[in-house]
Amino acid sequence: MLVREIWRYPVKSMGGERLEQALVTALGIEGDRVVHVRDARGRTVTSRSRPKLLGHHAILGEDGEPLVDGRPWTDPTVAADVRAAAGDDTAELVRWDGPERFDVLPLLVATDGALDAFGYDYRRLRPNVVIAGVEGQAEREWEGSILEAGDVRIGIQDLRQRCIMTTFDPDTQVQDVEVLRKIHREFGGSLALNCSVLKGGVLRVGDPVRLID
Repeated sequence: MLVREIWRYPVKSMGGERLEQALVTALGIEGDRVVHVRDARGRTVTSRSRPKLLGHHAILGEDGEPLVDGRPWTDPTVAADVRAAAGDDTAELVRWDGPERFDVLPLLVATDGALDAFGYDYRRLRPNVVIAGVEGQAEREWEGSILEAGDVRIGIQDLRQRCIMTTFDPDTQVQDVEVLRKIHREFGGSLALNCSVLKGGVLRVGDPVRLID
């Protein structure tokens, strides 16, 4: 097995960036989901209810600050785009680096065998790490195990329960509810793995991966 892809999403619920390598800490991939959309009541706004957010893409700039569609995330034009996508004139982008910014755990790991069985654009699942060389749906037997990937040790907690976000095309935002129906019908509603970081380090595409029971 080896690391096939690494993904980071600097702004929660927006499109992310594919990396060749990344620094992994106890809080996952450095720069992942460090900015989110918040409404006037202090609630986090996501693409579950506002899928137009997926139409914007964020990367991490050289200064460590997110860029949205090539602009600083603090740019007034970005703020206007976010309000339009959220359908809320009070929506704003907020930076928050705490662990609460993750829906479950800091890393979501997917495997090529399960993605092949899924059969749709895997970006709908928003993985941080994709592992190649996994036969079929073997990941479903990995709960409680450890992955050694390059310098990094990853603790596997459980399978991720999937939500309505998977039904939105990452490029067009057109909804296809059959996607989530298939996940429930063929995967029991869960796909990919909720993971923690047991030992940080630099993770690279091509790094060998070893499963420790």
